[in-house]
Amino acid sequence: MKPLIALICSRLCFALFISCLGFEMTAQVTPEILRSKDVIKSVYLPDFSYAGYKNGEEQIPTATGTVIQATDYGVVADDELDDSKALIAALDAVKSMDGKITLELPAGRIILSDIIYIERSNFVLKGAGQNLNGTELYFPRPLIYVPDPEPLQELREYLVEFDKVQREKKNNIELPYSQYAWSGGFIWTQVPGERVKSYLQKYEREQNVLAHVITGKRGSLEFKVKNASTLKVGDVVELQLFNKEGQDGKIIDALYHGADVKIGSHHWNFPDLPIVRQQVEIKEISRNTIKINTPLTIEIDPSYQARLIEWKHLENVGLEGFRINFPMAPRVAHHVEQGFNGIFLTRLFNSWVKDVVIHNADSGILSEEIANVTIKNITTTGDHLAHYTVAMAAVHNVLAEKVKVYNKAVHPLSFNTFSTKNVYKDCEIFTDPALDQHSGANHQNLFDNTLLRIDAANIKEYPLFAGGGAGYWKPSHGAYSTFWNLQVQLENHDTDSEFVLNGMDDGPEARIIGLSGNARFKIEYGPDAYMESINEKVAPLSLYEFQLSRRLR
Repeated sequence: MKPLIALICSRLCFALFISCLGFEMTAQVTPEILRSKDVIKSVYLPDFSYAGYKNGEEQIPTATGTVIQATDYGVVADDELDDSKALIAALDAVKSMDGKITLELPAGRIILSDIIYIERSNFVLKGAGQNLNGTELYFPRPLIYVPDPEPLQELREYLVEFDKVQREKKNNIELPYSQYAWSGGFIWTQVPGERVKSYLQKYEREQNVLAHVITGKRGSLEFKVKNASTLKVGDVVELQLFNKEGQDGKIIDALYHGADVKIGSHHWNFPDLPIVRQQVEIKEISRNTIKINTPLTIEIDPSYQARLIEWKHLENVGLEGFRINFPMAPRVAHHVEQGFNGIFLTRLFNSWVKDVVIHNADSGILSEEIANVTIKNITTTGDHLAHYTVAMAAVHNVLAEKVKVYNKAVHPLSFNTFSTKNVYKDCEIFTDPALDQHSGANHQNLFDNTLLRIDAANIKEYPLFAGGGAGYWKPSHGAYSTFWNLQVQLENHDTDSEFVLNGMDDGPEARIIGLSGNARFKIEYGPDAYMESINEKVAPLSLYEFQLSRRLR
């Protein structure tokens, strides 16, 4: 009887949890996309279970290795003095240390005004906790007062060359974009000298091509190469697919399935820029067949001239247990942010950020060129209107779990250019929610078991599904973007009337399964969307957890 009692108690606890959040309990149904053979065969649903640290197969490590105290290098909390030089000295010292290193920060306020670069693997930056008695990293001024970072030189030139200016006639605004609108952060992981994003042709360099890929099936964990002699098991490399065929390239059809939507010119104007990329670990080599740790997002055609290249990165880097605090600053305009950016993750594999609170940021956590990373238990707060909270750009298999957004943001949760197979899971947006997909060949990403609160006073519809990004990278997303168990709480609304959730008209073949809340909802979405269980909660609550447990079983 004990297992039965435990099961009943667990379900009761969940019911109480949802009730406390203000949601009505609705019956859970198992959707046809999981149980009907005909639907499973005809409606493709990607396997998202490979997202996160070690593909979700291992917990984030708690072993600390050698523990180094930042106080030994002169970091002093609560002395009202700037600790930038002392913390940078500590990071410089641990670069040459062997083995796993944890740099522990003291409790209290640590004042910083310079970029803190993390440039080694097997390293954890650990605070004394994100609560009020823990570690506070206080940044009194924005990044615009830091000397221009060398890694953003190409971006700065691009913004000038392409006249990137925010123009708002009604607000008398005509101001150049900031280099910190979507890049940079005070805590910044990087491999020195490695680009993380292509902007200008003159900065392109010859890549170290390890193998040319011939064929591979969508959803498969293997593909064939011409010659595997330079590859070895354990390598972490980047798989790149190109559009060399112009406006009518096969890869465009593979991404958007011929949908009647505008295809932006960046899809064919840069034939040497990979339009699909995945960072993969080689698990097995059998002659010229390569087995990898993550499924292919699309079928590989010879016309894509796919290849594997060397991918320089850091592994087993952790950031955990602290608060990031910025002063309240006036907002000028979108894309003109001063650079109150918390964390910038680049070139990471099998790493994590957890247990962090970020207050009054322009952007809380930004990312580029990372894979198999878990971002967990992140809370963003403040009165400042943010650009992003936790954003994913050009990343693969990233899991953002239990992100709570209390502040207003232009893009509260966002899948950006080139992002694939990423997951927002068990997240909650408390004000002005938007599920943003930001154009640029991003495809097969998942919003999973997401709670959304909307102030519905005097409105009958709301643009929940947002599609940002520049027109030259449209449409907003590729096929198979998925929404699972969206739970919507309307405030100040007549619950007897139907409420429309809209905002996306150019995202083809989305999957929207399970949407419930305290009203009757209607969804308007882009071409050929598959919708099921609208106004119902589906079981399992989390598609990610269901797929992961099924795969591991």
